[in-house]
Amino acid sequence: MKAIKIAVMMFAASLAGCATLFSEDSATINVSTSNGKKVDITVDGQNYTAPTTVKLEKDGSTKVIETKDSSCASSTAVRKKIEVVTFINVFSTTGFTTDAATGSMWTYDNAVIDCQ
Repeated sequence: MKAIKIAVMMFAASLAGCATLFSEDSATINVSTSNGKKVDITVDGQNYTAPTTVKLEKDGSTKVIETKDSSCASSTAVRKKIEVVTFINVFSTTGFTTDAATGSMWTYDNAVIDCQ
């Protein structure tokens, strides 16, 4: 009976994605400029003044930092990378699929806006 309970618990755990369970729903990144200049930026419809920290929802979408400052690149893509805990799903296709569907498998790198 104990073996059955353990098997049921293991099966249930395999249905959940590790990144979905063990990582945050958002990622906080640092955004700076290449020359240290302060510039107004927009990320996901929210306004900030860089250098700053930005909280991004981990939804798997490509994030773009935009600025209207003529001395800086008008848009800067934020690189995304796979969340480390996603690799725990190596034994669970369902868990990997859950992480992919929720966007939890992704996190974002810090970003530097190129300015003259």
